[in-house]
This record gives sequence, C-alpha cells and structure tokens, in this order.
Amino acid sequence: MAGGRRRVLDWAVVAGVGVGAGVLLELLGVPSAPLFGGLVAGLGRALLGGTRLALPRPAGLGAQAVIGVSIGALVQTDTLRTVADHWLPVLAVTVATLLVSLVAGQLMRLQKGISPVTGAFSMIAGGASGITAMARDLGADEQVVAVLQYLRVLLIVVAMPIVATTVYGASAGSGTTPADDGPGWPGGLLFTVVCGVVGVLLGRLSRLPVGSLLGPMAVAAALDLTGVSQGAGVPELVEAAGFLAIGLQVGLGFTRASLRLVGRALPLALVLIVGAVAACAGLGVVLSRAAGVTLLDGYLATTPGGLYAVLATATGSGADATFVLAVQVLRLFVMLFSAPLLARVLRPRGG
Repeated sequence: MAGGRRRVLDWAVVAGVGVGAGVLLELLGVPSAPLFGGLVAGLGRALLGGTRLALPRPAGLGAQAVIGVSIGALVQTDTLRTVADHWLPVLAVTVATLLVSLVAGQLMRLQKGISPVTGAFSMIAGGASGITAMARDLGADEQVVAVLQYLRVLLIVVAMPIVATTVYGASAGSGTTPADDGPGWPGGLLFTVVCGVVGVLLGRLSRLPVGSLLGPMAVAAALDLTGVSQGAGVPELVEAAGFLAIGLQVGLGFTRASLRLVGRALPLALVLIVGAVAACAGLGVVLSRAAGVTLLDGYLATTPGGLYAVLATATGSGADATFVLAVQVLRLFVMLFSAPLLARVLRPRGG
C-alpha cells in the first residue's frame, strides 16, 4: 500500500513539473510546449530518480490517438481543391522533400551509434509530433529522434519570420486564412473520442503499422472531408495532455548513455538540418515558378516543419494561407504514412 502511494506521488510530481515547464515554455513561445515540458520532466526524473518510471502503455496509445486525430483534423475540402489545382508541382516537391530527408537521415549514420531508422526519422521534414510518437514502435531511438526533430522545429520557428521579412518581403496584415467555424469543445471532445476509438480499432483490425496514430488520423481526415465533423478539432487541453504524455514517455526513457549520444550527434545534426532547410527553400522557388504562386507562398509551403508557426506567419503576412496549408498538410500525410515503410526498408533483416 505504501509503495502504491509513493508511486502515485512520484507520478503527481513528474506530471506537475511537466505541466509547469510546459506553461513556462508556452509563455516563451516554444513550439509544442507541453511535449517539451513533459520531456524535461521525464528527463529529470530518469536521470535523478533511484528507480525506473515508465508511462503506462494505455496512456501512450491514447496520446498517439490524440495526436493522430489532431493531425487528421487539418485536412479540409479547400485543402484538397488547392492541391488538385496544382497537383503535379505540389506532388513533385513533396517527393523531393522526402528524398532530401532520406539523404540527410542516411548522412546522420556518420555519427557512431545512429541506426539507419533513427537517422531517417530524425531528419524527416515535418510531422515532428507524429514521428516522435511512432518512433519507438518502428524501431528508432525515440530520444534521439525527439531531440533532433524539435531542434529543427526550433531553428525554423526562430529563423522563418526573419527570412520571410528580409528575403521575401513579407508585410504584416495582408494574408488570407481559412475560416474556423468549428462546433466548440463539446463537439471537439466527441469528435476526438469517436475518431480515437474507431481509428485504433480499425488500425488493429487492418494491422496498420502504428495503427494507434495512423488509424485515428485517417478517420479524422475522412470525417473532415465528408463534412461529418462540422469542422471539429481536438480541444486544446486534450491536445496538450497528449503532447505532455508523449514528452513524458520520451523523457523517462533517457539514460546517461543516450544523453551522451544525443550530445555527440548535435554538431552533425545541426549541419544537416541547416542543409535540409536550405534545400527545401530551393524547392520553394521551384514550386513558386511551377504553380504560379509568389516566392513567399513557395517558401512557407515548403518550410520543413513548424506547421502552426508557418500558418501564423502566412496569415499575418502577404501569403495565401490556404495554399500553404494545402502543401504542408499533404507533405505531413506523405511523411507519416511513409514512415512505417521506410522503417521496414531501413531496418536490418531480423532486427
């Protein structure tokens, strides 16, 4: 009984620290702040605690489902129309971005201790939360993946407004944004539960890799596209809880050895991330010319990560946020649905 109380108290302290860190990071403008808060709290507990603490599997699966629904809810009919209008250049640039990610990921293998799957997942351009959530299930080192994925997101979030203004001449207040007319949090909560439960069941029945994330994502997208969802999305607090749980799962899995590996990998990762971001900016120029959109639209549409920061920049500048969202969401789905296949191809036989 006493051991049970200590465990509950242990979890209460770790979760409390995670929530507090997340709130502080949110105030500082850090993207996916609840996930970072959970990662910090879990890392501290893993390195300072005397015994191991692991996130219960049902909580991890629930968090994956929440993130899947959150991503699936980004799909709108207007998004598909925009992609359909420019399908060839958009598809070509999306495939090229995937190839850039693969090259960068395989170059990460130059760092001792980084496996092919871990290198690829660390450098996949976009979908940081989804990739982090599925990393463990697909045989990647989720600690390395989480740190390097969000290192890229942080660099993009910091540099993007400066680049958009100084290089592409973004001006405040002249963007266009899709309308947000969802049914509020009760409808959003029902939408999240239905998509999560149905998606997880379908994922298991179909033996879909990482079905607890990809299943709810597919169901949410289908309900959005058919109009059944009425524009519903995951309530903010539920989404934050999902991010927090994934952060705790990753953080609690850290060891001193994995922390040293991440530290050794950072210099090479930083070079590769900068190179991948520059390559994607070049693809943005290609997309601009092929699709007849502005250079700013092309740049924001091909920025490899930081989706919500990208949309904030688009809606607050002279960019077409609908086009930007369409290209970003298509790439996001391609990256996440191709991840299980990449893991199967890159994982050593019998691994």
